[in-house]
Amino acid sequence: QGIGMSLFLFPHDIPSGGAAGIALLANYWLNLSLGFSLWIANFALLAAAIYSFGYMWTIRTMFSVTITSFTVHILNLYIYLPHSSLLFDIVLGGLFFGVGVGILIRNGASSGGMVILALILSTMKNITPGQAMFWINFTIFLITATVIEWTIVIYAIACQWLSTKTIDFIYNLKVPPWLSDQVAWRKK
Repeated sequence: QGIGMSLFLFPHDIPSGGAAGIALLANYWLNLSLGFSLWIANFALLAAAIYSFGYMWTIRTMFSVTITSFTVHILNLYIYLPHSSLLFDIVLGGLFFGVGVGILIRNGASSGGMVILALILSTMKNITPGQAMFWINFTIFLITATVIEWTIVIYAIACQWLSTKTIDFIYNLKVPPWLSDQVAWRKK
């Protein structure tokens, strides 16, 4: 997930999800700092996660958010990829992001942000996590289009569509029992 965000999406200023969009809206409408707005959005969602999924799931999610943040930080410091094709970067970014989030969901954690809300909705409405995440982020991206450039929002929606399809693929992937023990792959 961190690889997709850091190497392919962030260099083009493409947001990776809706929590960043909520932070941007809070900054725009309430004049709150982006960092504080992002913290409040994630804190509120983590509080809902404790209630809906328990302490261990929330701790695993906090761990995954920390690892993703560390990965993004390190990759931004030490690796630079020349970006020749925006479409290529959107595809690779969406695939890496989707595989990372799909593995987290499959193993009883999440990447934080809107994934928490998507998982709550997917259990309540009996839809896949990827579908829920796509529509949540799609709505937030449309609202943030009033604040940021429209083309970035279109790229973000395209990336979200690809990443959520990848999340659903990983989530529903049938792994043979003999292989699931080898790769610590949880059964759905």
